[in-house]
Order: sequence, then structure tokens, then C-alpha cells
Amino acid sequence: MKLYFHPVSAYSQKVLFALYEKGISFEPQIVNMMDPEARSQYRRDVNPLGKVPVLKVEKDDWLVPESSIIVEYLENHFDSGTKLIPDDKHLARRARFYDRMADNYFNDPMSTIFFDGMKPENMREPHAVKRAEETLATIYKLVDDEMGRRKTQWVLGDVFSMGDVAMASPLFYLKMVRPYDQYKNLTAYAERVHARPAWQRVVKEAAPYLAAFGKK
Repeated sequence: MKLYFHPVSAYSQKVLFALYEKGISFEPQIVNMMDPEARSQYRRDVNPLGKVPVLKVEKDDWLVPESSIIVEYLENHFDSGTKLIPDDKHLARRARFYDRMADNYFNDPMSTIFFDGMKPENMREPHAVKRAEETLATIYKLVDDEMGRRKTQWVLGDVFSMGDVAMASPLFYLKMVRPYDQYKNLTAYAERVHARPAWQRVVKEAAPYLAAFGKK
């Protein structure tokens, strides 16, 4: 089983976090999307859309794209390690909800702001950045209030799930681009997620690549 990914990609990190939580072995295939030749080869041989991550399940001759679908695949096919989707249908739906919320309202605005800052001044999109900041201001308060009201360890309560896996990477990058220190419950939650050994492994592997971007 091969995983095509890049160590600094937020969606790749979500899948890596899940793999390490579940203790699943895989063959890493790092894709350098900044290299035109490598990107072209990846589009030709693996994913025409040029997105990472993609899981290649060789025994089934099957490609599994999209981070959330990969996590679902791992949960359905491997019983080892942390159970990321509860058997209870209500809790499973909530885990998937937080996964989507993390992607749409944390990660996507973070990516907008992060990559806009890397563009030349004349190509930047201040209106897109403003919308992203407004989304973050809303979601920061919403989750902070919810965590404070429920006083739970994880998004589902005492059960760690794919919702928490999805929150880890955007919260990690948002500390750099739009910190959330004023939101004490959200900050404490992020610290708990980021203290998990599986996440620490993701960060350690990403560190050399992050250094190349000038991030510490």
C-alpha cells in the first residue's frame, strides 16, 4: 500500500496522522508538487487532478483519493490502533461533521491566507483573505464556546476520532498565520491534539520541509 503525499500538505498530514494513530504500515511516496517534471509525472501516472494525498491499494488495483475518504478506507479495512469512526451511528455522523468543518472552515481559510502571503504583491487577493479571516473569526468563537460549554477533551467528548485528526493540521498552521491565543478553550484543545505522539511524528517528519519555507 503506497501513500502519495507531501509532508507539509495539510490534507496529507491528516492522513499521516490517521495512519500513525492506527499503526498501519505503508510505503511513502513523497510528491514534489513544486517541481514541474515531478508534478507532470504524478498527473500522468497517479492523479490527473494533481492533488495529494492519494492512497494506492495495490492488491485491489485501486486508487483512493481525498483525505477524508482515505481515512474512511483505513477505518473500514484496519482494526488496529485508534478507532477513528465510532460504531454508534450518531457519534459517527458527528465525527464526520467535525471532519468536514475542519476542512471547510479551518483548513480552507488557512490555505487562502497562507498561499496569498507567498504571492507577489500585485497578484494578492485581499478580498479573498478578508473573507477567510471573517470565516476564521466566526469558527474560532463557535468552537471555543462549544468546547467551553461541553468541557470535553475531544470534539466527540472523551472519544478521539477522525474529527480530531482533521483539526490537527489546520490548527497547527493557523498558529503561524492567524493565531487563536485569545480563545482559551480552542487553544487548550489544540495543545491536547498536538501532544499526541502520532501528531508529533507528523510534525517531526515535516520539519525539514517547513524549514525550507522559512517556518519554524
